Amino acid sequence: MNHEERLVSARAEPPELAEDVSLRPRYLRDYIGQETLKENLFIALTAAQSRQEPVDHILFHGFPGLGKTTLAYIIANEMGANIKVTSGPVIEKAGDLAAILTSLQEGDILFIDEIHRLNHVVEEILYPAMEDYELDLIIGQGPGAKSVKMSLPRFTLVGATTRTGLLTPPLRDRFGVILRLEYYQPDELVRIVKRSAQMLKIAMDDAGAEELGRRSRGTPRIANRLLKRVRDYAEVRANGRVSRQVARQALAMLKVDELGLDDMDQRILLTIIDKFQGGPLGLDTLAAVVCEERNTLEDVYEPFLIQSGFLLRTPRGRMVTAAAYEHFGRPLTNSPNQAMLFGEREAGNK
Repeated sequence: MNHEERLVSARAEPPELAEDVSLRPRYLRDYIGQETLKENLFIALTAAQSRQEPVDHILFHGFPGLGKTTLAYIIANEMGANIKVTSGPVIEKAGDLAAILTSLQEGDILFIDEIHRLNHVVEEILYPAMEDYELDLIIGQGPGAKSVKMSLPRFTLVGATTRTGLLTPPLRDRFGVILRLEYYQPDELVRIVKRSAQMLKIAMDDAGAEELGRRSRGTPRIANRLLKRVRDYAEVRANGRVSRQVARQALAMLKVDELGLDDMDQRILLTIIDKFQGGPLGLDTLAAVVCEERNTLEDVYEPFLIQSGFLLRTPRGRMVTAAAYEHFGRPLTNSPNQAMLFGEREAGNK
């Protein structure tokens, strides 16, 4: 399966984007989860409103699907401002960014998704724009080239990135507010599933919502995607009502297990357990065995497996943990790393 077609992928997919937008909360009071982030954002927005000035530039970072784009729209709604949306890869030339900046009005929000993928030449245009609200343009070429400064209205840049380490220090330092989004707790995801079910007019009981929330990998986008697929199953097989049993049957058919692991997740872990005695296993070897690209494994599949405590990145290669053996009901006796895995388990029990 192509990783972009995964049901449990946290990345946005254009066919679902329009419906996903309708499920987004519009104001901070309706946003579920991320309590510390919401408090910090509320203070920043309220203070800016009291001074009657645009809020400082804001950077959101965290894994895909956690709500960075939703928060950008919330900021615009809370501030009563217009929002222009673009992404780093789309802005190819300095002129593209200059056109966007000169079209902004006082107080507007400019949201740049995947801001870490901005071209470095383009990025340098942002420095004076963010700091001094000026645009430096070079007109002409060679000895006759002239530098022209243009004043910009006071605006707010909201950036979003999944790779903070790829941001250059000069760009990162120009954001006044830097906020990290964490994975959601199961009870928060249950509330999100219930809210989305109500908006989509899906008949669902509490047990069905709990089952979906538990398997959503801590990510609202995945929760909403699973909800829509379970809705389809319920309409065809269960008179349109989602119960715990219906949710389990639908997710079993979709090969999403009790912890939200899909077919590829399971294949990665079981390959290391069954064929390589739990590891360590080099990334290139693993990519060859599961027929997937090295970068895709590293960027798409491994983060959740590591976050869940099933996979370790070590200097010698990838290793599965005792938790992975337990999850699949595999005995640890065949692993040459049995002592380490047992030790890890014992340490966790103390």
